[in-house]
Amino acid sequence: MARHLITSALPYINGIKHLGNMVGSMLPADVYARFLRQTGREALYICATDEHGTPAELAAKEAGLPVDTFCAQQHDAQKAIYDGFGLSFDYFGRSSSPENREITQHFARQLQKNGFIEERSIRQVYSLADGRFLPDRYIVGTCPHCGYDKARGDQCENCTRVLDPTDLIDARSAISGSSDLEVRETKHLFLLQSKLQGEVEAWIDEHGKDWPVLASSIARKWLTEGLNDRAITRDLDWGVPVPADTWPELAAEGKVFYVWFDAPVEYIGATKEWADQDPANRDWKSWWYEAEDVRYTQFMAKDNVPFHTVMFPATELGTREPWKTVDYVKAFNWLTYYGGKFSTSQKRGIFTDAALEVLPADYWRYFLIANAPESDDSSFTWEHFAATVNKDLADTLGNFVNRVLSFSRKRFGDEVPAGLEEGEAEAQLGHQIAELLAEYERHMEELQFRKAAQALRALWSAGNSYLETKAPWLEIKTNPEGAALTLRTAMNLIHLYAIVSEPFIPASAAAMRSAFQLEADNATWVTQDEARSLTFVPAGTPFTVPPVLFAKITEDDLAAYRERFGGGEETAV
Repeated sequence: MARHLITSALPYINGIKHLGNMVGSMLPADVYARFLRQTGREALYICATDEHGTPAELAAKEAGLPVDTFCAQQHDAQKAIYDGFGLSFDYFGRSSSPENREITQHFARQLQKNGFIEERSIRQVYSLADGRFLPDRYIVGTCPHCGYDKARGDQCENCTRVLDPTDLIDARSAISGSSDLEVRETKHLFLLQSKLQGEVEAWIDEHGKDWPVLASSIARKWLTEGLNDRAITRDLDWGVPVPADTWPELAAEGKVFYVWFDAPVEYIGATKEWADQDPANRDWKSWWYEAEDVRYTQFMAKDNVPFHTVMFPATELGTREPWKTVDYVKAFNWLTYYGGKFSTSQKRGIFTDAALEVLPADYWRYFLIANAPESDDSSFTWEHFAATVNKDLADTLGNFVNRVLSFSRKRFGDEVPAGLEEGEAEAQLGHQIAELLAEYERHMEELQFRKAAQALRALWSAGNSYLETKAPWLEIKTNPEGAALTLRTAMNLIHLYAIVSEPFIPASAAAMRSAFQLEADNATWVTQDEARSLTFVPAGTPFTVPPVLFAKITEDDLAAYRERFGGGEETAV
């Protein structure tokens, strides 16, 4: 059986991420990792903060802190939020780690040895006001392709086109704002991607045929346009240094590797960080080097796709070493906020720390995955969010759990009632639940998250339909033993929901499961036979009624959210 390696795009260090970042990488990766673990697969979920590059230096400068201190604080702040969202990383590392420095420098030496790195003199923007060369992200201006006036020197945030600083119109320094710039000669290392194009094309032909259209189309677009040799060093104070044993002159000048060269290597570096915590029991190389039994899945938003499907594979292939390359790229479109882009730089939308202040994580987890921007962009509105929470979580799942347990305790006490043997209605329910569970599993295996959410919702709805059909509040008047059967069956559904809902809503799933005081409750998943029989919770099992799982979002709540975060006109929930 294959081992599963899962990575999500590294969140950048320069501030708390918004919900678009969450749904575009880390959250779906977590849902998938949880599902794999529950269904008996060995899975390793690795992520880290991306700490090098211009924005880190600029953010540290703005905060009045040394960049290493700033990054350490921000790493801890981001990790606390991801813990709050219930993200089950096996390890959450840092790209500034010694492990990443060591492996990045190794990759560079191997590429140099194999003729895929070349030292070139280039003409680079120099700021007279700042007295220094400006790396690409230290330069802002107007994008020549779409006219966006806050484009960076490496990529336009608006149209996602990759740029060179000299492409920008009305360029200016991001440090001082000065447009007193000139172009001077300096030396940098270039990754000769042009020499690797054929190999990358062959690799994508083999590995990319089953990727989502979004991922494969972006990768092939880059290949069609042709791979250009790319500078992989920068003039910065913070980054993985160019090794002096290979490039003494550049090392003496303080050159560091480009963040997009070392950041993907941090997937490997973070795995080594994980292993170094327990070297007697963890082997990082078995996941990355000659790892033929590993299936590697990456999660990312569409703007990260080119670097992960072209540049990093080219880097790995060029080492001429058997490093594990990605098997499946799950790419996402944008989550928008009332039709406009979430933006860290412009502070537009809902940020993850504020989201957790407003409502518990499971509300956000479910909504985001149920509306994941898979085939196209999806829009967050408070109205849509409230409608989803109220209908699916509060009414369909939460109300089912509460009324079943509350009614049973009121009429039969604090133990699961016995009642009659299962009849035709229970047999039909079991068959339906087994079919819906198989559908849910299929969509999860295929990483179709919106469809998986629909199947999970259908599982919850099946319980409500059964309850409405059997109507134990009426049945108990004439057939108490029949009502007991209905409630016992419904309680088994609650336990089943607790297990299969965990990837989406782990905290709520734990609350549902802990309602039953079972002596041995070690089931991790539900088989088809178990789904049909619904006998997890036998008669006589003590139970409690948990607090309300999901509170409804009211009109007053909506008004408060809109006032705090902005949004559209007030409409009914």
